[in-house]
Amino acid sequence: MAANTPQWIRSAVIYEVFPRNHTAQGTFAGVYQDLERIAGLHTDILWLMPIHPIGVVGRKGPLGSPYAISDYRAIHPELGDERDLRILIDRAHALGMKVMIDVVYNHTSRDSVLLREHPEWFMRDAHGNPAGKVDDWSDVYDLDYSRKDLWDYQIATLGKWVDCGVDGFRCDVASLVPLAFWVTAREQLAQAQPRELIWLAESVDKSFTKILRDEGFVSHADPELHTAFDLTYDYDGYDYLGGAMQGARPLGDYLNHLYVQETLYPAGAVKMRFIENHDNPRAAGVVGSRHALLNWTVFYSLLPGATLVHAGQEMALSHCPDLFSQDTVHWDEGDPGFASFMRGVLGLSKAIKRSCTRFAVSELREGVAKIVWRGGEATYVAFLNLGGEDGQVCLYECEAAELLHGQVCLGEAFSECQAWEDGRTRICLRLEDMPVVVKVPGLSGADDELPI
Repeated sequence: MAANTPQWIRSAVIYEVFPRNHTAQGTFAGVYQDLERIAGLHTDILWLMPIHPIGVVGRKGPLGSPYAISDYRAIHPELGDERDLRILIDRAHALGMKVMIDVVYNHTSRDSVLLREHPEWFMRDAHGNPAGKVDDWSDVYDLDYSRKDLWDYQIATLGKWVDCGVDGFRCDVASLVPLAFWVTAREQLAQAQPRELIWLAESVDKSFTKILRDEGFVSHADPELHTAFDLTYDYDGYDYLGGAMQGARPLGDYLNHLYVQETLYPAGAVKMRFIENHDNPRAAGVVGSRHALLNWTVFYSLLPGATLVHAGQEMALSHCPDLFSQDTVHWDEGDPGFASFMRGVLGLSKAIKRSCTRFAVSELREGVAKIVWRGGEATYVAFLNLGGEDGQVCLYECEAAELLHGQVCLGEAFSECQAWEDGRTRICLRLEDMPVVVKVPGLSGADDELPI
């Protein structure tokens, strides 16, 4: 965690929007019209995916990738202009949200302003031609950060957007840009701008880091990035999480990785948790049933760190809009009942993480997780049937008594049954179609006093 990361980031809700596909209008004005609903999801940060002009040379699809930017200092004319952006930002601020924009500083489009005006700022291949580190990124050329005048240009560009009202930056593949640049950019903007700025790094998965390093390129690991950034992606554990969601890996693999994050990362490092985003399939299309989606939604929102909501996720949509074409979010196909459920979950998880400091997670039986958050005045215990099994777990009476008399914050009240085993009463807790979260007051003693 950066030295001055604000405390509220630990429980923040981040809402991701691709303006071109958010509404049929495909403009800032279209997003503006949806701001009240977005704020109603307990959103703290509105993340706007790239808002800049897109390159033409080598573009993917009919409209091109928003991550192949031709001019960092301009706004895509089809979205609106700078005045429209300021109006959007002002309204978001009035609704209590900060606005974060995408920063794509590893590469530009193949016909960018920078390539034309500063060809010396680009990575070159053995023949002296502009090049990139990743073959699949065929619509871009990578920048060469050995040039300090490039640093000055990029930092000045960030300052321009801060002057426009932007509150922070989601930094695309931040791992591939030298860490020293990010540290310098943060320090210089902090000196120039007295207000708080948010820094989110799109860190990359472990296998990608290994490939890049083997090829001799820079790829910073998550613990390194926390020197400069407030938050990093949860991609370092996503192969475990995604595998568990698909039923292809044991849930325990991901739970073990959570322990690694808590113990081997800098103290206080904050993750951005997600079960979908614009680069990955919709959760509703992965987990297989509405019941599973309810449980996975509660699970990820209760993990330590900020919670990402990808536009349309709150409606349990299964179609993920195409980045390279006009493909509007199918709002009319959404599930309003799920939206209401998720709104409640996001509010509850935020309240829990703001009032509690101690987190623990365990697997009671295959696919059934238990999360415990403990604060000074109350403990919250969640039971989550992530495997889609007949969700019954059994606790001994002395461990379960507090739960049975606690306040059910989410889901159905526990049903109980008693059976004798070695002379002791056992209480079975059945998880129905909903996950369960219980608030238990007064459990402030040692860990072995918790109902775990």
